[in-house]
Amino acid sequence: MSDNKETKKAVKTSGYSPRVKTLYKEKVLPALLKEMKVKSPMAAPKLEKIVINVGVADAKEDIKFLDIAREDITAVTGQLAQVRRAKKSISNFKLREGMPIGVRVTLRGNRMYEFFDRFVNIVSPRIRDFQGFSPKSFDGRGNLNVGLKEHYVFPEIDVEKSPKAHGMNITFVTTADSDDNGRLLMEFMGFPFRKGTAK
Repeated sequence: MSDNKETKKAVKTSGYSPRVKTLYKEKVLPALLKEMKVKSPMAAPKLEKIVINVGVADAKEDIKFLDIAREDITAVTGQLAQVRRAKKSISNFKLREGMPIGVRVTLRGNRMYEFFDRFVNIVSPRIRDFQGFSPKSFDGRGNLNVGLKEHYVFPEIDVEKSPKAHGMNITFVTTADSDDNGRLLMEFMGFPFRKGTAK
């Protein structure tokens, strides 16, 4: 009986495509090909993965803060967060090799597109005094880095269960060969860049 249920569930979800994934195929890709003056879809940049990193300095004093952060990021992304550990000891920071220092999630495929959609349309407008992200926040290889001061902007976070605010870094990794092409991709996908800022 359970096998039949799983089969039906697979049939229902097999044809599912996130809204942003469809947007890329139907509108963003043709616009990129035209703007970049290339013919092959393979030459146009696309979103490859999204990496979310959260540092948990308090975990050095109490491991429960790491568990809370892990639950929070798992709730936000829909994917189990991995614990990041210190690669080497640094005495000035009371850091020992192997000590847990944060959590990370790498999103690909449908989950990546779903997170992008929620981040742009739900999370970003919840940021206090938000006027857009800097279009200069690329790393020289076409990837966009965004920093958030508080994880409370995600509606999935329960403030009572997560009393301490966490900052996070979100990296939108693209296949672009330059920052300009990476920026072009993100603009066409509707990423909320700050208006009137020099590129």
